[in-house]
Amino acid sequence: MEQIDPSTFSYYLDAYLIPWGIKLLTAIIIFLIGRWLAKLVVGLVHRLMQRARVDDTLITFLGGIIYAILLVAVAIAALDRLGVNTTSLLAILGAAGLAVGLAMKDSLSNFAAGVMLILFRPFRVGDFIEAAGTSGIVENIQIFSTVLRTGDNREITVPNGPIFSGTIVNVTARDTRRIDLVFGIGYGDDLRRAKELIGQVLAAEERILADPAPAISIAELADSSVNLNVRPWVKSADYWPVRSDLLENVKAAFDSNGISIPFPQRDVHLFQVEAGSS
Repeated sequence: MEQIDPSTFSYYLDAYLIPWGIKLLTAIIIFLIGRWLAKLVVGLVHRLMQRARVDDTLITFLGGIIYAILLVAVAIAALDRLGVNTTSLLAILGAAGLAVGLAMKDSLSNFAAGVMLILFRPFRVGDFIEAAGTSGIVENIQIFSTVLRTGDNREITVPNGPIFSGTIVNVTARDTRRIDLVFGIGYGDDLRRAKELIGQVLAAEERILADPAPAISIAELADSSVNLNVRPWVKSADYWPVRSDLLENVKAAFDSNGISIPFPQRDVHLFQVEAGSS
């Protein structure tokens, strides 16, 4: 085996091995310290957002994004120390980011809407909402979509973009809710007696709130009936049961007291025309 010339080995050691070793060691140190600083920054951001009572889902997601961005910056700094042409790398990353952004514009829109929904809280888990052409109880608010559960126990996943860009009706946002009912009676019926019967039904219903007091008033003189507005207030959770019971009890009270609930009727008049008449 040929012996290596000591002068040649010394040349390569001084010209390549030591400088590259120093660069590699420096790059590793930069990466390790940078990764530690990235974790430190993410931890600080976590604490700040927790103090601001930001949703845990958003904290975790934004923390992951911040950490990834910082880690990419640290890796680029380490590669630059090794002598890699980071300008070209940044150009490639920029072009790739633009392409991904264009391809995922709808997803990014849903992401931005999800962040806004979590920050501004127009609804929370457990609320019954109407949004994006559908309605249901909010099961989960995710970054890209919201999961609703309908009354017949179907699960609907709705993208956050259409929800945030449209009208949101939060049915259960308030503790109390008003029931709006309309009862029609015939023109020949006793109006005062009908209102008295409705008042008795309302008074017998314990779930109806005393404040605000229920309201009974004439809505309109319609074509075939006198329509009465009945507007009691209940707790939001009692809305549907009380509404159903009121409809049944008022109907029973009217029937037992001779108050009619008219329905549209049409009188048809037949005329007989004799043959030969004009």
